[in-house]
Amino acid sequence: MLMTGTVYKSTGSWYTVKASDGVFYDCRIKGKFRIKGIKSTNPISVGDIVSFELEENAQEVRGVIYDIADRKNYIVRKSVNLSKQTHIIAANLDQVFLMITLNNPPTYTVFIDRFLATAEAYDIPAILLFNKIDLYNQQELSEIKYLAELYRSIGYTCIGISAKECKNVEKVKQAMVGKTSMFSGHSGVGKSTLVNALEPGLAIKTSEISKQHMQGQHTTTFAEMFDLSFDARIIDTPGIKGFGIVDMEKEEISDYFPEFFKLKEHCKFNNCLHLDEPKCAVKAALDTNDIAWSRYKSYTQMVKGEDENYRQDIHNEK
Repeated sequence: MLMTGTVYKSTGSWYTVKASDGVFYDCRIKGKFRIKGIKSTNPISVGDIVSFELEENAQEVRGVIYDIADRKNYIVRKSVNLSKQTHIIAANLDQVFLMITLNNPPTYTVFIDRFLATAEAYDIPAILLFNKIDLYNQQELSEIKYLAELYRSIGYTCIGISAKECKNVEKVKQAMVGKTSMFSGHSGVGKSTLVNALEPGLAIKTSEISKQHMQGQHTTTFAEMFDLSFDARIIDTPGIKGFGIVDMEKEEISDYFPEFFKLKEHCKFNNCLHLDEPKCAVKAALDTNDIAWSRYKSYTQMVKGEDENYRQDIHNEK
């Protein structure tokens, strides 16, 4: 009998699927399973809706996945080892939270902008969480305030939180009710601490990923979905070091910067890349400080194909 369920965990070869009756089954893929048009290291990801059939042997009941439903959306990054392939982090998301810290570790604006552009490209609403506000001095708090105002002016929801002190955790909770949310950010920004503050019984282990390990040859990154007690689902992802842009033509990148997209029709050329073209509305807005230089810098890096280049200092971007 064919059953339908949602993938809650993937370990590469086995998938934990929650059936529509609420029971979890370990499933594997039937034979060669490829999704048309997606060069991905993982054909099925957390959040996917799949059709599967149970196969019973003497030891335990397991399932075989035969089909995957069309995805509402998904979010990808470049595969760690295979440059031409992508790794689908999660599918069928209602929203994504990006956790940001000013230091320990620093989150550079070019990383934030790449993440936001990717979320825009895959049609996933993004919320920015500025964590560890209990640890910042006055100057650092004003830098956080500046960044939050910058992204709010573009249209993004920004929340200052302290996962450790449970400050504004309730606000995050309210935004999650009835939705499937993914939490992302660098290792050490406090994702696990926040998840455990949202749902203390979950006890997700805090996992730090060393730079050496991230560059190791056998790095595996598995996301996992959890049901929460307040009618919400969370997809917890391992910390990501960088965010390589995939499947974006340089002509369309500005469409994923909302403040650039709004001005596009006022450029002299309809295929304006906002670099050296005359009478460019985006460059004009840059001169009048209506567009942030940090955003423009991120954009030009992406258009020029400069990858994983996050070395500018967050403190010197104003």
